[in-house]
Amino acid sequence: MFRRTIIRMSLSRAASCVLVALTGLLFGGHALAIEEPEFTVVEETDAYEIRRYEPYLVAEVDVVAASEKSAGGEAFRILAGYIFGDNQPQTKMAMTAPVEMTEPDGGEKMQMTAPVESSGSNGTFTYAFVMERKYSLDTLPQPTDPRIRIRKRPERLVAALRYSGRWSEDNYERHRAELAAALAADGIDASGPYTLARYNSPFALPWFRRNEVLVEVRPDGS
Repeated sequence: MFRRTIIRMSLSRAASCVLVALTGLLFGGHALAIEEPEFTVVEETDAYEIRRYEPYLVAEVDVVAASEKSAGGEAFRILAGYIFGDNQPQTKMAMTAPVEMTEPDGGEKMQMTAPVESSGSNGTFTYAFVMERKYSLDTLPQPTDPRIRIRKRPERLVAALRYSGRWSEDNYERHRAELAAALAADGIDASGPYTLARYNSPFALPWFRRNEVLVEVRPDGS
């Protein structure tokens, strides 16, 4: 009897572990709260939101590569090393959301937790991880890798269109065109390049992923 009880408890525990693992796989590890940049929704339509983002810090790195896809692995390695202790004083920091990829803009870089941003021109892609809100320019650990820059993003207005699915170029371009058309129809002027924001881990199933197209917009009358 005692032995059967132990076996049943073990099976129950194993089932619980499998359920937890599947939950993490499906939702990309978002069972725990992931910090994101603070924003306020100032307007909402059927197609997009207009958000006012508070200032935040990012760690950036430039990577020269033939494509954004090939640049991504190198940039992630460098920036992940920084937040996981390759800094002074060897502090481990948390990942934030989203991870961002900003499309090339003819050499004129613009902005964007998890986030990472990337922008590219002539083979040079810029990626950025958003830093936790608890840090300031004075308290943020300094990178030991000279390729990494710390910058402060100012307050700004951003149009955001949310969608799910794979991180493919076709999926992104389709939703980018949808946001651009919606903004144009509403007479809203986009003032910078478009950004792909990814909020889930690569292990999340595509239909559970939260992806967004972001672009900075000008306030009325500016």
